[in-house]
Amino acid sequence: MPIYEVIHTGRVPVHVYADDLDDTSRRQLMNVANLPFVFRQVAAMPDVHAGLGAVIGSVIPTEKAVIPAAVGVDIGCGMQAVKLALHAEDVQGRAEDLREAIEQAVPHGRTDQGGANDQGAWRTVPEAIRAYWAKQGIEQRLPQVLQHHPKLLHKRVNAERHLGTLGTGNHFIEISLDETQKVWVVLHSGSRGVGNRIGTYFIEQARREMGSRLQKLPDADLAWLQEGTESFQDYVQAVAWAQDYAKANRRFMMQATLQAIGRVLGRPPSVVGEVIDCHHNTMEREEHFQRTLWVTRKGAIRARKTDLGIVPGSMGAKSYIVRGTGNPETFCSSAHGAGRKMSRNEAARRFTTADLQQQTAGVACRKTASVMDEIPAAYKDIDKVMARQSDLVEILHVLKQIVCVKG
Repeated sequence: MPIYEVIHTGRVPVHVYADDLDDTSRRQLMNVANLPFVFRQVAAMPDVHAGLGAVIGSVIPTEKAVIPAAVGVDIGCGMQAVKLALHAEDVQGRAEDLREAIEQAVPHGRTDQGGANDQGAWRTVPEAIRAYWAKQGIEQRLPQVLQHHPKLLHKRVNAERHLGTLGTGNHFIEISLDETQKVWVVLHSGSRGVGNRIGTYFIEQARREMGSRLQKLPDADLAWLQEGTESFQDYVQAVAWAQDYAKANRRFMMQATLQAIGRVLGRPPSVVGEVIDCHHNTMEREEHFQRTLWVTRKGAIRARKTDLGIVPGSMGAKSYIVRGTGNPETFCSSAHGAGRKMSRNEAARRFTTADLQQQTAGVACRKTASVMDEIPAAYKDIDKVMARQSDLVEILHVLKQIVCVKG
């Protein structure tokens, strides 16, 4: 579908692909559109909803400045998906066994489960992760940032122990079936504690550097870092590293998940085709409209014509494997998922475990109050989101989950 609405009252317009824009999100979009360094227009995806400073589900192109809070604290959060040489009949009747095996194989949540400690990190870091860390350690990748900001890591061991772990909230690992009953594994996570530490530090640093100008902003979380400053360069390096960390995190989780599936089925599953991996909390240097820009995608994925992507629904709905159309009006972007339509607290207050069980029927997953904030009814209808962005992506596969492990 084409753009649903164009808001013209800011310094630059906002192109809105959603038909359910709430007042808070509208105000946040206008706040961003009035910033002096935003280029051409802001794009609001069909899954748009209010966030910290900037809405989740937005694409913000900027020149010579970036907004750390617009990237957020889960830098590089995103998705990975693989198709397996397995058919539905290969996993029939094994959903609960598969869920239990994955929960044991991949540290997750805030409880003491499987190989995890009480913060969802490794008790004993696997040798493969130790080897990777020794080769790609943050000290070697970001010497200047560490030299100037040694508190970024908090504790080095936390970053190592979080690598290959799921985290909490809306992060998940799913086993799904596509329209031909082929088996897929889809997972969602990001840069864990170290990314949070980096994001939090630079959000605060941007506020400090704004000085008295901060009082003139409609929202302190829109404080920016100016290109040419030391903090700007440090932040660009830190974001690039966190995005790499997030991608490596997903890769190690996928390896552990496939090994868990192999243990249940008695044979290692083979991957068919390429691994699909996409960030949806990112900042990239890109060329658009004959300009070199910083493109911040906050809850949005890059969707050039060459890009494959993953757009998940809630734990009881469908997910989509897509190819971008390269739509220039969104700076080659699309929605990153269903998007929340109510807060976590409201969802936990409004629904019961009976509702959760009914809405996740047919999916092997936790069905307790501990995941009530992730109940499908707390999210937008993924089919409507996809219908609203038919100009932005081409649907390649429709997946329906049979197993969901929540963080």
